[in-house]
Amino acid sequence: MKRTLLFSAIALHVSVVAFADTSKNPEKTLDAIQVTATRRAESAYDVPQAVTVVGEAELRKRFGQTNADLLHGDVGTFVQQTTPGQAVVIVRGLKGSEVLHMVDGFRLNNAFFRNAPNQYPALIDPLMIEQIEVVRGPASVLYGSDAMGGVVQMLSPKTRYSEGGWDQSARLRTRYASADSSSITRVEYAGNNERFSIQGGATYQDVNLLRIGGDGKVLPFTAYTSRFADAKIGFVAVEGHELIASFQYARQPKTPRFDELFPGFGQINPTSSELLFKPQERYFAQLKYLFDVETAVFDRGSVSIGRQDIVDDRLNRDFGTVNRDIEANRSELLGLTAQFERTLGAHYLTYGFERYDDEVSSARRRVNIATGALSARPARYPNGSTMVSSGIFVSDDWKLSDQLDLSGGLRYSRVEIELPPVINATGVKLNPNKLTGNLGFNFELLEGLRLVGNYGRAFRAPNVFDLGTFGTRPGNRFNVPNANLKPETVDSVDFGLKLQHGPWLGELIAFKSRYQDKITSVQTGARTASGQIVVQSQNATRLDLHGIEAGVKFITDGPWSAFASATMTRGTEKLGVAEYDADRIPPLFGKVGADYRLTGVWTLSAYSFFAARQDRLSPRDVTDPRINPAGTAAYATANIAATWNVREELDLRLSAENLGDRKYREHGTGLDEAGRSFGVGIDWRF
Repeated sequence: MKRTLLFSAIALHVSVVAFADTSKNPEKTLDAIQVTATRRAESAYDVPQAVTVVGEAELRKRFGQTNADLLHGDVGTFVQQTTPGQAVVIVRGLKGSEVLHMVDGFRLNNAFFRNAPNQYPALIDPLMIEQIEVVRGPASVLYGSDAMGGVVQMLSPKTRYSEGGWDQSARLRTRYASADSSSITRVEYAGNNERFSIQGGATYQDVNLLRIGGDGKVLPFTAYTSRFADAKIGFVAVEGHELIASFQYARQPKTPRFDELFPGFGQINPTSSELLFKPQERYFAQLKYLFDVETAVFDRGSVSIGRQDIVDDRLNRDFGTVNRDIEANRSELLGLTAQFERTLGAHYLTYGFERYDDEVSSARRRVNIATGALSARPARYPNGSTMVSSGIFVSDDWKLSDQLDLSGGLRYSRVEIELPPVINATGVKLNPNKLTGNLGFNFELLEGLRLVGNYGRAFRAPNVFDLGTFGTRPGNRFNVPNANLKPETVDSVDFGLKLQHGPWLGELIAFKSRYQDKITSVQTGARTASGQIVVQSQNATRLDLHGIEAGVKFITDGPWSAFASATMTRGTEKLGVAEYDADRIPPLFGKVGADYRLTGVWTLSAYSFFAARQDRLSPRDVTDPRINPAGTAAYATANIAATWNVREELDLRLSAENLGDRKYREHGTGLDEAGRSFGVGIDWRF
């Protein structure tokens, strides 16, 4: 721990020196524009909400196997990876379906999106993304169910148009990392004129067995491949009217579940002899109409309709048995969204409605690998389950003066869930509805320094996963359905400062949240014939969370730039009369570093990811084979990179990560992190 703190202090000192050396040339060079917190383009500095934005230029420098890795160490975003090929972002202590994930304004969260780390966010091409935005804190007013901890939105490149004749370009990007001999390559094309735009690409990813730090051990069950493709077509028939059609496809043919196949803490044998996600697929198509015309009721707006299919097929065999279960699960999600904007004096109104219809198909069969005998098994979810979510919303940004903005909104949401009766459970029909709201302010204390505050209420309706899951879960558990769940709710406040002055950008936000009727997996006291602990999702706990999120950047046209971030979250959960540390809460974590533009063609970078020790464990954490019952050790990594602009259209990036070859693990993650790894990336535009 002392070495961790020492290294972090040295790295922070380097950053502060970098700040000091360039203070003679202050110039603002960054003003991140976000669309998620307000559903319209606005500076992240101008909105009261806490927002993390990672733009295209920064994304091009980051190495990540999944899109979640692209947020590693940023303010308020803790990345948890249960197994290779999967990763989720924990926001303000919440994860999975407790955080709304979106792609180009369409929900990724579906009816079986579980309230735990899951694989579905990894079905978005990390090299396709042009910008990632994270709204930290409740956002149900604009987005409905699930937006409790916040919203993670991944945005593909915008349509672009050019004057005159046809303008076109192509791009090749490829990256290689030595710790797992992994490579990812994307080829893309874009062409446009003043009326028509087309763009798209294809990506192939190949990841081999992972070598971890310390003893250099190579981990089994860590290899996988991914394939992605996307296209977007835009057409402007009349000025002020644009029609956009987009398509996305992702496939992981065979991804092993490492934490089930390799013994964890407290285990002699693994839980499963076989567990493969085989395959995981995502199909997405969306048609969007954008209009910028003034009428009596709106100035501009958009209407979009989309469909997303997620295939979650699996192959599983428990340890010590000849019975192999083969699953076929699919979610078919259809969404319609309409949004309108109107300026009325000092008021800027955003209002609209949305509806999502989801249908789940699920089947499971068992094969005796010794005899070949086939038998039917209860499906993971009741086949034919449906979930319909709809809502209407209005939000107002009221500019009272040059120094003070107030914002607020209301939303009425209704969710209809229906699970047909199956052998192991009766049918379920639920129709929860919720009224949610928010209030915020943004007050300019001094030029470039603003005081912000927010109150928000959000909810998460129980989904098909919560209500109807039947079968094996990680940690030697067996889940049985519960037909009596109700929505969980959160009331949250945050308060802090935002800085944007000259070359300085920063924020310091404190938050406090209380969750009621939290849906939690609870032990029933029974065991299966094979000894698995029988659990059930119940509205059983109250969760209190608080924390501090801080970050600062220093960016100029001079040679130096630097950054630092730190996020701390604490939580307590109450079940009956028992009160204990909350489940899967990240430790204090962050990153610190600096860039130096050596010449017109070279940029050097040094940075460190760090996390403090986490020994505040819930009772479930203590028994989770992914978590050391003595706590997760602190760490700090040393990393360097160099970018060489070989010529105007060609960049080469070299990196060396975890230079000390340290053995460490992110809290809650199912495997140790990569050891010393050398990487090379090529970005060729032609």
